[in-house]
Amino acid sequence: MPEGISVFEIVANSIYLALALIALWGAYCVMIVWMRVSAKRFKSEEKQTQFLEEVELPLSRRDYNSVVELCEGDSRAMPQLILMAVENRQMGYNKVRQFVIDRFQRDVLADLEYRLSWVNTVIKSAPMIGLLGTVVGMMGAFAQLATADQVKAEDLASDIQVALITTACGLSIAIPLVLCTASINVRIRKMEDLVAFGLSRFFDAFRASMKREP
Repeated sequence: MPEGISVFEIVANSIYLALALIALWGAYCVMIVWMRVSAKRFKSEEKQTQFLEEVELPLSRRDYNSVVELCEGDSRAMPQLILMAVENRQMGYNKVRQFVIDRFQRDVLADLEYRLSWVNTVIKSAPMIGLLGTVVGMMGAFAQLATADQVKAEDLASDIQVALITTACGLSIAIPLVLCTASINVRIRKMEDLVAFGLSRFFDAFRASMKREP
């Protein structure tokens, strides 16, 4: 081991590295979830209503091919759910409705919750890693007090600084992620409400269309 580098310094640097990596992972997960929510939802209720009106016109004529054409290539949740319903209409209205709702829960909401669970893990882990740095820093400080005849103030301050900085870093990682998670949860709930409203309207038109089939 190079002279002048203590075990506590190596551990402290390792904790700094761990905090940096966990911060990057948390930021990455937040960005991915935010982008996925944006990709799955309509920007506003008006835009979704406009899309549903475009779907209802061919649906009223039982022109399912035109409905498929409108929905294909659109990665947003509502068009994909409508596409599933139309392509599986032979299952019957009740089964199709339950099938679509289950797929929305599994493919969209469950995927977002899985990603958010990683963010929550980072939120919980960052302060604990920071606390570990605090313990290591204080251990280093007490070790110097116990083993040295004369302790230099700057050496003691270095270990105490590690203790304080790691705790501050852990909290600095967790607090913004808590706020980001709260904002994302609001967006997910809004998307869920918007999709639920849209599906209710679509299934009313879809049921009427299926009743008119010969």
